[in-house]
Amino acid sequence: MKVLGIESSCDETACAIVEDGKTILSNVVATQIPFHRVYKGVVPEIASRKHVEWILPVVKQALKEADLTLDDIDAIASTNRPGLMGSLLVGLTFGKTLAWSLNKPFIAVNHMLGHLYASHLANDIPYPYIGLLVSGGHSIICKVSGFDDIEVMGTTVDDSVGEAFDKVAKFYGLGYPGGVIIDNMAKNGDKRAFSFPTPKLDSTEHRYDVSFSGLKTAVIHQRDMFWNEGYEKSNENMCAAFQETACKTIVSRLLRAVDDTGLKTVVAGGGVAANSRLREMLAERTDINCIFPPLKLCGDNGAMIAGVAYHFLQRGDRSGIDTTACARIPQFKKGLQLHRR
Repeated sequence: MKVLGIESSCDETACAIVEDGKTILSNVVATQIPFHRVYKGVVPEIASRKHVEWILPVVKQALKEADLTLDDIDAIASTNRPGLMGSLLVGLTFGKTLAWSLNKPFIAVNHMLGHLYASHLANDIPYPYIGLLVSGGHSIICKVSGFDDIEVMGTTVDDSVGEAFDKVAKFYGLGYPGGVIIDNMAKNGDKRAFSFPTPKLDSTEHRYDVSFSGLKTAVIHQRDMFWNEGYEKSNENMCAAFQETACKTIVSRLLRAVDDTGLKTVVAGGGVAANSRLREMLAERTDINCIFPPLKLCGDNGAMIAGVAYHFLQRGDRSGIDTTACARIPQFKKGLQLHRR
């Protein structure tokens, strides 16, 4: 079964064709970074307009690279949540219209499920496991019992980790996107130069939750208070110390979930899963099996959407033509189980 997957939840216009939920036949991603860089962040109106402009050429390119025609496609899938509403509607409307015109099945996909599934495209991973979703919009620790069956154990109580990276980079004029730039600058810095604070959340009520607002504020407005004498007050040193603290915050809560559940496999997903220091920290834990997606599948992409959609189709699910988009997912709260589609 060949599924064409469309992803347009933020600032990437993406389309991929995946066979049987595993084999990537094509994976095209058109990034809008140059158009948003001048504003040091994503501008929703620009994003949605670029999706309108690019979606047809991107789909055509995906078909060309797979050496297929629309007649060869068995089903269409699009992201419908969460994300920027205008951007979501472009990909969702295109996907529904394409499926209707071809009289083929359509599946609307929660793209956070896609990020969790990205590692499955390159690995055979049995359920259950602990999932780590870290991106510009989300920081989630969850128990994953199936491709669409997750129980949220912990989330951020304020900013996501990716949001904190972007805001620090924006304040200091380091560039956009902030996560990649801070990661690269940190490699030339000394993490011992600053001792930034870690969140003090109640260990019972917020056992698996994370917080990055205080860390972000400390780095932006109180940097000198946490400087250690004998080290240079350079941006490289600041980035190294900030990244170290942010990653330690994530890993500490993640390991609590591992210890409490007894699950020794961790599967990461999302843009921040590409962070080199986060990968190093988890690789140091030889008692657990940490699985990351290939770097090209950490960001938003159509392959993860097509991969998840295959399993919905195998189960007999279909999405109606009246399916709409949703910018937020209220179920992504601590202790609540994500409803099946």
